[in-house]
Amino acid sequence: MMTPVIQLNQITKSYPMAEQDYLALSKVDLAIEKNDYVAITGPSGSGKSTLMNILGCLDQPTSGEYWLEQQNVAEQNEATLAEIRNKGVGFIFQSFNLLPRVSVLHNVMQPLVFRFMPSAQRKQKAFEALERVGLADKVNSFPNQLSGGQRQRVAIARALVTNPAIILGDEPTGNLDSKTTKDIMALFDELHQQGHTIVLVTHEAEIAAHCHRVIRLVDGEIESDITNEQRRACYA
Repeated sequence: MMTPVIQLNQITKSYPMAEQDYLALSKVDLAIEKNDYVAITGPSGSGKSTLMNILGCLDQPTSGEYWLEQQNVAEQNEATLAEIRNKGVGFIFQSFNLLPRVSVLHNVMQPLVFRFMPSAQRKQKAFEALERVGLADKVNSFPNQLSGGQRQRVAIARALVTNPAIILGDEPTGNLDSKTTKDIMALFDELHQQGHTIVLVTHEAEIAAHCHRVIRLVDGEIESDITNEQRRACYA
């Protein structure tokens, strides 16, 4: 059997409160294989954002093990986590998080700055990533000159440029209209077909329907973990 790209063992996350700690995640076990296409869903307060932050190495669990590409990252210091984030995780956010005063090309180059890579090589890799998302003609544009869909494509190119273990999207179509959402989801579908491991945090059923597997959180616990094929069979 292949070793999962992601393996969570008994992950718990709690936050100190005035009277008692708030338990955001409770003993979560989860395995995500290479080339999985996963949606993480659930109501507000279910723990989606907390789980996303842990998967993306933006936060550490209170207890449990998190194995990313066979490395236990649950107890690493911040410097090591920053390196893991840079090399292992490609982030795509609802608000794009692009730098407004630099070009599209330089936005995509940003994750490579810490790789001690020659400038010409960084530019080439960024250009190739932009080609993959259909924006090779926008390398010299600035974010405010682009549509919302184009800005999200830039964010996807930035996520791809480091060839990460996982692509992690936090409500990646939340700021887009319905037509642009379809275009962006078609791009995610294509990236999955190319072999990428994709995890999308979403509250939208139509976004989850694109994924091959849907994990639903309720009150910090996994309520269900089912493939869309199994779901369709239940209603056939």
